[in-house]
Amino acid sequence: MPDAPVPLSTAPEPDPWAPLKAFTAARIALGRTGTSVPLRESLAFKLAHAHARDAVYSVLNTEQLLTDLRPLELPVHQARSRAATRPEYLQRPDWGRQLAGSAKAELAGQAAGECDLVIVLADGLSAAAGNEHALPLLRLLLPRLREAGHRLGAVVVAEQARVALGDEIGQLLRARLVLVLIGERPGLSSPDSLGAYFTFGPRPGLTDEARNCVSNIRPEGLTYPAAADKLFYLLHEALRLQLSGVGLKDESDLLSA
Repeated sequence: MPDAPVPLSTAPEPDPWAPLKAFTAARIALGRTGTSVPLRESLAFKLAHAHARDAVYSVLNTEQLLTDLRPLELPVHQARSRAATRPEYLQRPDWGRQLAGSAKAELAGQAAGECDLVIVLADGLSAAAGNEHALPLLRLLLPRLREAGHRLGAVVVAEQARVALGDEIGQLLRARLVLVLIGERPGLSSPDSLGAYFTFGPRPGLTDEARNCVSNIRPEGLTYPAAADKLFYLLHEALRLQLSGVGLKDESDLLSA
């Protein structure tokens, strides 16, 4: 008489690393069902991947941003890169680093004298990040910069923008320093991460070693107060030392030691 078939268990086998999930959003300790990951984890991965893809094609809510920026009491302008569409932006990164001709002419006419800082709010690879996190960060950062006596210039809302677009904007608006708040490349656990890049003496042609970055700004990452603290220190030091990039070191932690 043949042996009876052994019933297959559908319950996921526990993973010994499961307690470590409390300390990271990384995809660890997923468990196992036979030779595969559990269905729940497979579906969660597909959902996270869909969120990341959606973030790349998200758009800035310019109308709402322009309304929310008014209470900050700074001039607000709009600009676009040479990339006219999202496919062009993704396929031609160089166009995302150059202003469209009409935007260049308009910004050139808006320069109102030299200032210490111009801020660019850009879509980058996740406009959702700018929509969600730029204003809460600026509301904490700008009062501290004003209190320190820095001359604040305009805020420019830029679409289809790469980080280096800020260099041309900063030069046209005669800024000593440009700060670009931009959506970072989406990850499977962070589709709305905001990056803050700043460059002293902005001008077209600069490369990444000339700028500094504070990344992963969002409630689940670097919180708004922590990001405002770090950015205030770094921006103040960049203006004091008249440099940015590899020559500027973040020693803010030493102040609290």
